[in-house]
Amino acid sequence: MILVTGGTGLVGSHLLYHLTLTNDTVLAIYRDKEKIKATEKVFTYYTKNTAPLFNKIKWVQADITEVPSLTHVFQYPITNVFHCAALVSFDPKDYKKMRRVNIEGTANIVNFCIEHTIEKLCFVSSIAAVGDAVNGNIITEENEWIDTGDNHGYAITKYGAEMEIWRASQEGIHVIVVNPGVILGSGFWKEGSRKLFSQIYNNFKFYTEGITGFVGVKDVVKAMIELVDSSIKNERFILVAENKSFKTIFSQIANGFGKKAPSIKIGKVATGIFWRIDWFLTKITGKVPLLTKNSAKSSHNTSYYSSEKITQAIDFQFTPTERVIKDVCNDYLSEIN
Repeated sequence: MILVTGGTGLVGSHLLYHLTLTNDTVLAIYRDKEKIKATEKVFTYYTKNTAPLFNKIKWVQADITEVPSLTHVFQYPITNVFHCAALVSFDPKDYKKMRRVNIEGTANIVNFCIEHTIEKLCFVSSIAAVGDAVNGNIITEENEWIDTGDNHGYAITKYGAEMEIWRASQEGIHVIVVNPGVILGSGFWKEGSRKLFSQIYNNFKFYTEGITGFVGVKDVVKAMIELVDSSIKNERFILVAENKSFKTIFSQIANGFGKKAPSIKIGKVATGIFWRIDWFLTKITGKVPLLTKNSAKSSHNTSYYSSEKITQAIDFQFTPTERVIKDVCNDYLSEIN
């Protein structure tokens, strides 16, 4: 039996759909029962008749930070684990919570995998946990992580989680680590990169010229499944379809909606002023910040990532970001119309 953590998140929900295509039963963890509806909604982006596949999921209420609940989960005959659960935030106030979820939670999953001799453990990390470029070179899986003090909390905790995964490999568990770029996909429209679609649909006018790696969620889950089904073990893989500027991605999203592309360039000084004003307002209102110091900085960084390793390892072909964005735009339009 396959276990998926984070089944009520973007990667986990799309992964569950693809796993139910070829498995009679898939075990999935949830914390909030209401969020299961969001996962079922993702299934509708693939098929109108969701019930036959969605009913293959065995949902178990659990929290990866609570050992007793995981004890109940691992009573099932689990063979492979896809660990997708994580807390994503660039807000410094969430750092301690991210350490608990991303590092301690992963340590708990690893401990249970070791105890129950799981065959293979696949972990969804991030390019945030890959070392920075050296002398402007393209970033690969071999880049060394260096904590310069400039790393944001999310990057630090994802790197810490990876260290727990490698501990599992030292205890005899076969592991796979994937490091996706910015993930583009349908569903969970108010979270992460999906907020870009609603903002640009509503005529968002601004852009930065930072460059990073982007990848479609369907490619992420396809790569995960193929890697777990292969004989490959104890390796990590960057998953980036293309390195694009935020300006280009924003323009492609606007084109997908038939909207005018963002046309006002925001420089480092302007974003620096904005995140400080936003920080002050959040202190007064208690709302989640639109822009933090770390996200402001990231929007101007220029980083190029190589996915050559996975394309050679399993002859993997990525979907161009423009095609991914077009499909996501169509799903978003079907959601609001």
